[in-house]
Formats: sequence, C-alpha cells, structure tokens
Amino acid sequence: MSTGVRKNTGFASITKDLPAGLVVFLVALPLCLGISLASGAPLFAGLITGIVGGLVVSWLSGSQLSVSGPAAGLTVIVLNGIETLQTYEAFLLAVVLAGALQLVLGFLKAGVIGLYFPSSVIRGMLAAIGLILILKQIPHFLGADDDFFGSLYFLQADGNNTFSGITKALSGINTGAFIVGLVSLAILLLWDTKPFKKVKLFKFVPGALVVVLASVGINAIFLAYYPELAITSSHLVNLPIISSAQDLGNELRLPDFSSFTNPAVYVVAFTIAIVASLETLLSVEAVDKLDPHKRRTPTNRELKAQGVGNMLSGILGGLPMTAVIVRSSANIVAGGETKLSSFIHGVFLLLSVLFMAGFLNQVPLSALAAVLLVVGFKLTKPTLFKSQFKLGSEQFIPFLVTILAILFTDLLVGICIGLAVGIFYILKANYKSPYFYHKEEQKDKDIIRIKLSEHVSFLNKASIVLTLEHLPDNHHVIIDGENSAYIDYDVLEAIQEFKQTAHERNITVEILDVPEVQALNVH
Repeated sequence: MSTGVRKNTGFASITKDLPAGLVVFLVALPLCLGISLASGAPLFAGLITGIVGGLVVSWLSGSQLSVSGPAAGLTVIVLNGIETLQTYEAFLLAVVLAGALQLVLGFLKAGVIGLYFPSSVIRGMLAAIGLILILKQIPHFLGADDDFFGSLYFLQADGNNTFSGITKALSGINTGAFIVGLVSLAILLLWDTKPFKKVKLFKFVPGALVVVLASVGINAIFLAYYPELAITSSHLVNLPIISSAQDLGNELRLPDFSSFTNPAVYVVAFTIAIVASLETLLSVEAVDKLDPHKRRTPTNRELKAQGVGNMLSGILGGLPMTAVIVRSSANIVAGGETKLSSFIHGVFLLLSVLFMAGFLNQVPLSALAAVLLVVGFKLTKPTLFKSQFKLGSEQFIPFLVTILAILFTDLLVGICIGLAVGIFYILKANYKSPYFYHKEEQKDKDIIRIKLSEHVSFLNKASIVLTLEHLPDNHHVIIDGENSAYIDYDVLEAIQEFKQTAHERNITVEILDVPEVQALNVH
C-alpha cells in the first residue's frame, strides 16, 4: 500500500503546513519544558529533544503527520534512570544506547507489532488523551495552578489527583489569567467557524498565533492600566535566555562515555528502547487512523528514525523521544498535510531558543491552555463515543475500558489493560485461516482473487494488511466475502483503506459481499 499521496506533497503544501507547524510549536513548547521538569532533567533537555524530533526525525520518518519529541509516558523512566545512574551524563549514554537498540529493532523488522493493536484500543487512547488534556488544562486555564507542567498522571506528586486539582482550582481563580483564557478560547472557536474559514487571510493565519499575540497584548494592557489583573511570571512561559555561544554551551550536556562499563546503563537503555518503541508504534498507528488521506507509516523505518533521533538527542544532552500523539493530533487538527509541518515546528523551537525567548516569556500559560483545550475536545468528540457504541460491545467495551484505564493510571498501563480486554473478545471467536489467495492470468489484465474465510478476526488483520500491501501493481483485485459469516471491524477498515488508495498503484479493486465501514475522521 502506498505511504503517501500524489498531491499536496513537499513545499506545495506550505500554506497548510506552515500554520499547522506553528500550532504544533505552541503545543510542544510548554510540553518540552514540562517533561524536562517532571523528569528531573535540565530544563533545556526537553527543547533539544523537540528540536531534534522536528529537524531530523521528521525527514527520516516515513510518517507524513506524526511529530516526535519528549514524551510524558517516559517521565518516570527518565526520573528513575537518572536516580539509578546517579549522574545525568551517565543517563545520556543510556539514551544513546537505547537509540542504537531501536535502530537494530528497525533492521530486524520489529515494527510489525504495531498492527496487533485493535482499533478500539487505539481510539480509546486518542479519546483518553483528549480527556486528559481537557481535565489537566482546566486549572491552568483558570490561572489557579503555578505548576503548568504538572504530571499527566491521575495521581500527582503533591498528593492531589486530576479531579481534586480541578476542585482546588475553582476556589483559587486568577482573574487576569482567566480573562486571557476566555478571550483565547473565543478566538479559537471563532477561527473554526464557516464565516472565518471563508476569508483567505484567516485560512493562512492560524488561530493559535492570534491567541499568542492577543494574550501578550491583553497582559500588557493589564500591566499599564489594571495592575491588579496583571499576570505574574509564575503564570507565564519560562524559557532560558540564550544571548551568546557561551550561554548555549552552558546549557548543553554531553554523555559520560566512561560509564560504558556500568551494567545499570544497559538496563536503563533497554527499558527506554522497549517503552519508547512501543509508544511510538501505538502513536503512528493512531496517526494513520486520523490521517484524512489514510496513508500508512512504514513502522520499521519509523523505528530506525526514532533510533537515530535518540542517539543524536543523547549526544546533544536531550531526553529520549518518541512519536507523540498529543503533538501529532494537534498537527492533524490544525490541517497539517506533510512532514514539512513537523519540520517547521522544529524550526520554531530552535528559533525560540536562540532569538525569541524574551518575547515568549511574556505569553500567558492560560492562552496555551486554551489551545490544548480545543485540541483535546477535537480528539474526544461525543460523536466518537456514539460511533463506537454503534459498533457493538466487542468494539465499545475495550474502547471504554482503555479510556478509563488511561485516565486513572497512565498511557502504557491503560493501553495494556484495554488490549487485554480486546483480546478476551477476540479469543471468544473461532480463529481460522483468513483467506484463500488465487491468481488468474488473462490477456488484458491479471486478476487476483482473495476469498475471505468464514470467520475473519482481528488476529488476521496483520496478515491481510501485509498481503494487500505487497500485491503487485497493475492488477485487478477481487476481495470476496461471500463465504464469510463474520469479518472483524479492524479487517473491514483495512480493506476500505486499501480500496481508497489502490488507484495510486494502478490497482482496480472489486469488493464482493464485504460491508463498507466509515473511516475515523476528527475534522
């Protein structure tokens, strides 16, 4: 199956990728800083990781829409790793080794594991991320929480949890920050209405940029005329100021290569490689489902790209990275078309470090919270829950369990719980050979007939997807479900996606007795 489209590629998509890249930058900036703080690493480390993810991994990756950078799911591993190895420099060596291991996994073609996660679990992950963004940003939107970069986990280090944090925030609203948040949210909602979309200027200028400029302007008015409403520094972006090469050198840290003989380094490296690879594969699978063009990411290439990215990040003093679903989702929602948008976000991160720190340190965090609230809502729209419910209990229950498990634990634990529930439903069904493959040679065009078996479960998805991807070009393909009593939704979705893109390889597809399904769309 093709991994790209024949339109809006390269620099021809700049009118969509530039605004999307700016939105992703505004989302990524506080997350890069926050994950550094939550991980016990130098503040600059998260920015290095985001810059490497944007400038380097975006081009090495085969994904058009995923965005790589420091991941909240790795914070505990980083925190424990630094503590175990006693120095940050020794931990950086573990990051470099983890990247090398990911590179090996890519060459060993370990990326296929991403195909073994049900779509109900992937969609549950997306919905949970959306809900977490909304719930976690409410205190910052209200200006009631100084710790903008708090943990994404349900239970927090300060003894609060997600819901008690919101309750506490309601009793300590910062009026100035709340006003900025409301104005920012209103701008973003208006920017997404039809009258605004009809104006060409508004199409090119992203609402998030207007929000940033407006929020700085509003706070400037507060400072000049209403000092009691002025937003204090604890509620503003806080970037390190780089005014010289010496300042930049002071922020950079290098790996301690003398720690090669420490066995604990290899344990930490192995842990980072496995968890980061799993989170990456889950993220790109989710991104592929959100992609309006239904492009598929080459997973083995993705592991190699992440491996190179982690090696470079570790050498420069950065944190371990993954493909990150929050930033990737923001990219898609903002209208990103190609990997250029991820690269642009990396450019903005680099410029922010070198030249824009003074201005960005004036941006109220409540304005950035408004951006994340909108992104979160678009990931967890009520229509998503309704459509999953209509698919039946086999799809809805794993979907719902995944959401609840992620909300009350963390991303990876929640996914594992949702996967276990999904597997339970799968094992209730009979597992048989999924299809019969037959090739017929004719004068005008060769015909390939794929006759599906009586029962096609999710366990058959990987083999069917791989078969469709490796079909020869310039053929007529018949997918026949006449004898099938049951075809799993994930398999139906894979067949539908193949049908939508087969023309790019001059393959004509004929579907017999296979029901059509509606592909996931967040727009």
